[in-house]
Amino acid sequence: MAITSSIFVGGGNEAYGTPQNLLLGYGNRHGLIAGATGTGKTVTLQILAEGFSAAGVPVFLSDVKGDLSGIGLAGSEGHKLHDAFMARAATIGLNLDYSAFPVTFWDLFGKQGHPVRTTVAEMGPLLISRLLELSDAQEGVINVAFRLADDEGLPMYDLKDLRAMLTFIAENAREISTTYGLVSTRSIGAIQRRLLVLENQGGDHLFGEPALELADMMQLDAGGRGRINILAADQLMGSPRLYSTFLLWLLSELFEELPEVGNPDKPKLVFFFDEAHLLFDGAPKALVDKVEQVVRLIRSKGVGVFFVTQKPGDVPDDVLAQLGNRVQHALRVFTPRDQRDLKLAAQTYRTNPRFSTEEAIKQVGTGEAVTSFLEDKGIPGVVERTLIRPPSSQLGPIDAATRAALMAASPVAGKYEARFDRDSAHERLLARAEAAAKEVAEAEAAEARAETQAREFNSARRYDGGRVTSRKARTSDSVGTAFAKSFARQLGTKSGQALVRGILGSFFKSR
Repeated sequence: MAITSSIFVGGGNEAYGTPQNLLLGYGNRHGLIAGATGTGKTVTLQILAEGFSAAGVPVFLSDVKGDLSGIGLAGSEGHKLHDAFMARAATIGLNLDYSAFPVTFWDLFGKQGHPVRTTVAEMGPLLISRLLELSDAQEGVINVAFRLADDEGLPMYDLKDLRAMLTFIAENAREISTTYGLVSTRSIGAIQRRLLVLENQGGDHLFGEPALELADMMQLDAGGRGRINILAADQLMGSPRLYSTFLLWLLSELFEELPEVGNPDKPKLVFFFDEAHLLFDGAPKALVDKVEQVVRLIRSKGVGVFFVTQKPGDVPDDVLAQLGNRVQHALRVFTPRDQRDLKLAAQTYRTNPRFSTEEAIKQVGTGEAVTSFLEDKGIPGVVERTLIRPPSSQLGPIDAATRAALMAASPVAGKYEARFDRDSAHERLLARAEAAAKEVAEAEAAEARAETQAREFNSARRYDGGRVTSRKARTSDSVGTAFAKSFARQLGTKSGQALVRGILGSFFKSR
């Protein structure tokens, strides 16, 4: 497929107005794909991903329903919709050529794609708190854990590192509170329970190493086409908070790591955020403000963000105002709230004297949409009724064998599959505990020897005037040493061993 300066979306005859094209130079001005279930949002997402890829722009998207994997295979005459696609292509003046596109499959659970991970430290306290649905007081404890980990040289890569830090804080709450602010053991217990819930949902798969390198999501194939990164999200959607937090983390990492590029001829990457309402449902103002900031500024990094959702009202107004390229599929109107959503959707478009935008949004059928794309100088185009073009790749999912073959041919095959565990907070705290346990054992043995010698001396002198005891030298311990000694004293008891096994891992068990 030839590289062009725009992506043809649809339209193209008297019934559907002028042809609708998304200009690549404005691909980083973000966009919205909205509409009720079953109205064609997935196909619109697919043809935009194809267009960006053909223009040499890498794409990231999430496959929520499991049917976007077909982008990796060319469409065929044997498909049940072939005749309908050819008729639609003729209607809008499109010469439809079937073509496959370069894809890379990812999966947090490592089943339907290459494993994708980050570290606890990279996720940061704000997103960790969002992921765990913590209160303000509990979020304060998480902030203390991150700061203390930095100060004590205790890197946090996975969830067991975070658990170790929380136990560290609980054991030394008094000392830590004087330096970092009051920490409550009750809050720590609540966070530990939330971590257990996250692990039961499979969230521990997200944290660890090797962590994702963003460059692996921004590759081109040998022909110069952008690779389309497809995140398997059908299972992930069972944990919507995990899904939305991961995508927000990825967006934030792109914002933090990519250099400024100004106004490029085409985006460096296009990011599709499907089921976007999950990002904002119940989100605190601080998080919404962060999303708004990232969306506003990330375009200067050459990244375009497209939100895919059912209603424009699912996206906060300050974010919605920054979405210049819009495709609105049909909205179903059944309730007064639906009426308000319809009016809101219609008001966001530049009016067309030929028809009522509000009526058009109610009337468009499956595969049709009301569209508006930025024109020269970034001016919103007049709204048009548009017949969306058919995809060039296969519509619908691929089978497991084909997916496995595409994964084996991926440029990152084998890079992320084997997990490893570096020396980090968990291991270093256990090492401190071992050292402290040895120190305590040696001190107790020395004290016992001293007491034995004292008894023998007193017996020899026939002295009965009191007992000789040794005095331990007092040292000014650091917070880390105080924790280790306190923890080590528990090592001599069965309850202490159970505590370590339950909270900090299988130190006392053979691996």
